[in-house]
Amino acid sequence: MGGIRISYNPPKPLTAPFTPAIQPLVARRICPFTGKKANRANKVSFSNHKTKKLQFVNLQYKRVWWEAGKRYVKLRLSTKALKTKQKNGLDAVAKKAGIDLRKE
Repeated sequence: MGGIRISYNPPKPLTAPFTPAIQPLVARRICPFTGKKANRANKVSFSNHKTKKLQFVNLQYKRVWWEAGKRYVKLRLSTKALKTKQKNGLDAVAKKAGIDLRKE
């Protein structure tokens, strides 16, 4: 049995197809009302050397009175969405974005 190597791979048992582990829900830095997300930009030094950076959305946690539901709703929305809510009303903004406030 000098230099010859014979490998034996036994057949694998039949199992159910692979299912990936369930990923936990992560609060991403995206405004659900306006769809705003991070902007890729260049950080420019004095010598004009450019490096990539992200400009994130100004997201705020806000407790807002929901008139139709007669209760407060906790939301995480951008300051742009806050201005839009002040102008058009919470129900109109949520309906346009397809958000059900009863779940919030």
